[in-house]
Amino acid sequence: MSKLFTGSNPRILITNDDGIRAPGLKILRQIAATISDDVWVVAPAEEQSGMSRALSLNSPLRARRVAEKRYAVTGTPADCVLMAINDIIEGKEPDLVLSGVNRGQNIAEDVTVSGTVAGAMQGLQMGIPSIAFSQAYGFEGRAAIKWPTAAAFGPVVLKKLLEERWSENVIMNVNFPDRDPEDVHEIEVTVQGARDQHNIRTVRREDLRGHAYYWIGFEGRPSTPAVGTDLRAIYEGRISITPLHLDLTHHETRDRLAEHMGGPVKLPEDS
Repeated sequence: MSKLFTGSNPRILITNDDGIRAPGLKILRQIAATISDDVWVVAPAEEQSGMSRALSLNSPLRARRVAEKRYAVTGTPADCVLMAINDIIEGKEPDLVLSGVNRGQNIAEDVTVSGTVAGAMQGLQMGIPSIAFSQAYGFEGRAAIKWPTAAAFGPVVLKKLLEERWSENVIMNVNFPDRDPEDVHEIEVTVQGARDQHNIRTVRREDLRGHAYYWIGFEGRPSTPAVGTDLRAIYEGRISITPLHLDLTHHETRDRLAEHMGGPVKLPEDS
């Protein structure tokens, strides 16, 4: 483990999955500005929620300059990070990638589909320390999201994380609870949780010609998450920080299978 970078005024790349006009992106720029004045924004031109680490391999991408050091890309969060580092940012590479602040929590199994987490993962894969930020909202819905909580605690969390030593293959997944700033009193370092019931649903509709179409979305339901998980921390009003890495191997199963299945193999005689 080593310090993330040395010196002051790091070069920071910001992206998200809610798009270049998202309020969370503005908040993340403000958070980044507390430690640097060298902040670049390369974000999707339109919302790309749920895109995970998809890359646009079958269509060309366009980058539009919105303002100084701010660009909108017609692609996914992973596209944005890739293009920013390879083609858009002038001079040295970023010292840090920040992704978010997402409109809604990215916890438990959400992290495998989240474009916000994917932006940080793409930064990690390109050798750059990366952090994902998300602001949770509750059953009242998006309209009641408590952006001041992320704005208030984002700089605190960022500075604390940068004082620590990380493994090179880890991103930090930060989630702020659905509480007003004055009601948040604790940070918890958590593990990735798992919901105890299915919360993704499809809704069937019909157009004016009688043809079916479908919406896919999340349905909020109360659950009973385990102590120590990101789910439990958010439900109980704590800031959750979860170290995540790209290795999806289940090592216990791998070791067991290796004992029984590893070794020489012969082509079946009747093939």
